[in-house]
Amino acid sequence: MSVLELIASKSRSDYQRDNFDAFLKKVGFHYDVPSIHVTGTNGKGSVCNYLNNIYLSSGRKVGLFISPMNYSIADMIKVNNVDIPVSEIESIYSEYRKQIEKYDLSSFEITTFIALTYFQKENVDLAIIECGMGGAIDATNIFNPILSIITSISVEHTNFLGVSLSEIALHKAGIIKDKIPVLLGDVKGDALDVIVNKTKYCNSKIYTQNRYFNEVLQENGYSFGYLPYHDLKIKSRGLTSVTDACIAIEATSILKEQFPVEEVQIKEGLLCDPLIGRLEIHEGHPTIIIDGAHNPDAIVKLRNDVEGLHLNKPIHVVFASFKDKNITVMLPEIALLGDLHLTTFDHVRARNEEDYFLYLEDYKFTSDHIELIKELKTQFPEDVIVITGSLAFASLVHKELMDEKI
Repeated sequence: MSVLELIASKSRSDYQRDNFDAFLKKVGFHYDVPSIHVTGTNGKGSVCNYLNNIYLSSGRKVGLFISPMNYSIADMIKVNNVDIPVSEIESIYSEYRKQIEKYDLSSFEITTFIALTYFQKENVDLAIIECGMGGAIDATNIFNPILSIITSISVEHTNFLGVSLSEIALHKAGIIKDKIPVLLGDVKGDALDVIVNKTKYCNSKIYTQNRYFNEVLQENGYSFGYLPYHDLKIKSRGLTSVTDACIAIEATSILKEQFPVEEVQIKEGLLCDPLIGRLEIHEGHPTIIIDGAHNPDAIVKLRNDVEGLHLNKPIHVVFASFKDKNITVMLPEIALLGDLHLTTFDHVRARNEEDYFLYLEDYKFTSDHIELIKELKTQFPEDVIVITGSLAFASLVHKELMDEKI
């Protein structure tokens, strides 16, 4: 078994930090790279992507730690948009292997430790760090950032974070540190109250994303304005991505003294390619849209984005999700787009047919997602197929499409 396979195999269903904290103390972990810490129910990956590319456009050496897009640990860790070499992963793992095994670290804990160790080794100017889940006891919450960003808060991961917005917000507020500025995206109501209370306790200044204006959907993406900038452009055709871009722009404003950027660099950075599985549109016969929406709030945004494209064609939805997701809300919402087909994929957390038993009277289940998509392509060459339900599923289908398996 390779080191990558070994790390990937160390998944756990529990959610605690005791072992990881003990490990970090044992190895004398120290991290002093200026870093932006990003959490949120939705949008955090895209915000990280925009920030990464804006600062790269300014000529800085930037580290990026982000959720996997291609089932690859190496794909999560980048410096200047280049994946960490496998040899570096092997080297760092080998150096700490005895302690990693002694403290029984999870795959994400190991990967987080490798990422931050690598950024220090590479002496990056700035790092952008995406939370895995929640914030308070997330494996990434082991450093003091220069800015904490909370993109949005809605119900997710209820087995770990709680069932109310207040409980979930309390977890995400865990990335707020003493006297470190906090930037909020879509945070309202009880969740906002929790965040405000935490910022007061930490003496942290709070900022909010302002409203964009003059948004226009064009053939290759959106153009919009965000004060003081006009005629900004992104390659995504989803309005949700405009919000993500604005959060990134606001972050650069907050950090302008420490990391100044010019307008031309912001505009260049925003023109980066969207992340895999974020309203990813493949024009053809049929048109295929891949999106990793995996909670009720994201599903609503996906439906709005797809409807906003005004494709004027019948839509067929292929849905696969993890077992812990709230499909009671998600399925009827996404079914408003068109006929809904349930399926599964090769992942230990993926729902199988028996996990959908309450919904099989309403929606057909097909076990082989590749054959299902192929069949829909053959039957409906002039229509639209939307692939969604999970970021892991979206990433897998993207790869299968690129490899011409679909």
